[in-house]
Amino acid sequence: MTLSIRLDPELEAELARAAAQTGLSKSELVKAGLREYLARLKPRKTPYELGADLFGGTQAGPGDLAARRKAYLAESLRVKNDR
Repeated sequence: MTLSIRLDPELEAELARAAAQTGLSKSELVKAGLREYLARLKPRKTPYELGADLFGGTQAGPGDLAARRKAYLAESLRVKNDR
């Protein structure tokens, strides 16, 4: 697809300098910049979505773990010492 844009003289000069400095064409620089900008616009995952595989589900363990943590720890240590 061909796309035409109008640049103010300062932006055009900056683009030309960057193209000369990097050895890339002005079109390549514009495409790279547009890709980077659009990547930032993509919806980001929520903190929950990022850690969903780390959170417990229905098979996560006993539902009373917070209240009976010491008893569960003691049982776990006893089983380990019996081995």
